[in-house]
Amino acid sequence: MSYDRLDELGKRLEAIEHAQAMLGVDEAVNMPVGGGEKRAEAMSVLAGLYHEMATAPQVVDWIAAAEAEPLDEMQQAAMREFRRVHTNMTCLTPDFVRRQIAARVRSEQLWREVRPGGDWQSFLPAFEGVVATAREEASLRAAALGLEPYDAMMEQYDPGNRAADITPVFAELKAFLKDFAPEALAHQEDKLARRPLKPFNAPFPIERQKALGLAMMEAIGFDFDHGRLDVSHHPFCGGVPSDVRMTTRYTTTEFLSSLMGILHETGHGLYEQNLPAAWSHWPLGKARGMAIHESQSLFVEQQMARSPEFWEWAMPHVREHLGDEALAGWEVEDILAHVHRIERGLIRVDADETTYPLHVILRYEIEKDLIEGKLAPRDVPEAWDAAMREYLGLSTIDTPRDGPLQDVHWPSGAFGYFPSYTLGAMTAAQQWAALERAHPDVRQHMRDGRFVILNDWRREHIWSQGSRWSTPELLERATGEKLDARHFTAHLRRRYLA
Repeated sequence: MSYDRLDELGKRLEAIEHAQAMLGVDEAVNMPVGGGEKRAEAMSVLAGLYHEMATAPQVVDWIAAAEAEPLDEMQQAAMREFRRVHTNMTCLTPDFVRRQIAARVRSEQLWREVRPGGDWQSFLPAFEGVVATAREEASLRAAALGLEPYDAMMEQYDPGNRAADITPVFAELKAFLKDFAPEALAHQEDKLARRPLKPFNAPFPIERQKALGLAMMEAIGFDFDHGRLDVSHHPFCGGVPSDVRMTTRYTTTEFLSSLMGILHETGHGLYEQNLPAAWSHWPLGKARGMAIHESQSLFVEQQMARSPEFWEWAMPHVREHLGDEALAGWEVEDILAHVHRIERGLIRVDADETTYPLHVILRYEIEKDLIEGKLAPRDVPEAWDAAMREYLGLSTIDTPRDGPLQDVHWPSGAFGYFPSYTLGAMTAAQQWAALERAHPDVRQHMRDGRFVILNDWRREHIWSQGSRWSTPELLERATGEKLDARHFTAHLRRRYLA
């Protein structure tokens, strides 16, 4: 049967994916500098083998034949997702891919050179090249998928998401945040006037911080038989579901940045570890896109680990692992003042959860206009500055380094990715609301350090589903409603105005 041929192909592709993932993790964690050139060659060869196997001429015939075979419900779902992935892999011509890669490499390399000095004019020719190829890619994908160009780009990251659905939700959220952020800042200043921010009792030895992080990971359900924690320059979650590799970074001057990073990545890790193992060699068994993945990390970091209930449980464990002197004289309110700290800023990656969505919406609006040809690359700095002034009352017109040059996404050709960040935060809040409706005592469970219900709900509604449904379908099936900004805004009001 052709289905069986595809099943066997999936196992071979999964083996290559495993090797690629582990080589990537080792490069970030253990590889000496001198190993870079040969490592790049090895990973390039594996990527080529993967693409060659996945797009071989006979595969399209196997797909067509398998779809006509008698399949059960899950096999039919597996075939739908396999065809979707295959179409996305084969809709770009080899000639176009070569030209696109050349434009992306030139753009990203030049970006790294000019970013420190903020030299937009020197970067512009390369950026124009990468935008031109992105528009061409959008057109090719749109024709193959039957979508609008920008929707076809988003489809690579969050299958099923459409700009027509996202734009009004983002507009509602933007209108709320433009008023809410000043109100939340004023509320924060009032609280700090009455209860000043306490300085950390540094230093915090790295080994003690590591022990604390491992204890927290284990408590919230991470399986150390199928994963581990290491150190890298930038925290990430990688590996494969049967061998999840997480990293963090430490500083001895405070412990919260490392701990919150660990908890964020643990959210990603829990998702990977609980995907449907029987389908791991099919696209059906993979995580459902970037927004859902981000929702799982933000569910742990924002919904759980920045809540007062979590810290009522966590404070004794912090003292146990860091020593009584670490939080001498501290109460839960003192920790919350740090983990709830908000401020306006120019840099997306440093933003708090109240202002971060405005950074993302700004990028969404600009990149959508770029792909649709409504905005010329040369006009991006002015459009960026106008939006920053309107949304956060800040200007970047004289500092492109803090404006459109701050992210690597566009220089590397990643258009359609940015919405995932804020969609993930909104989706996490909506999942929490659904969980709390089903289990009204869930906050008491957190106070007691019992996380089973939280994991069981997500395992049933999110993790075990893999890629069976599109992103919007998965959310609606899990929560009983389409994406709705009110859950995220209610979460922000409760946290920052209480």
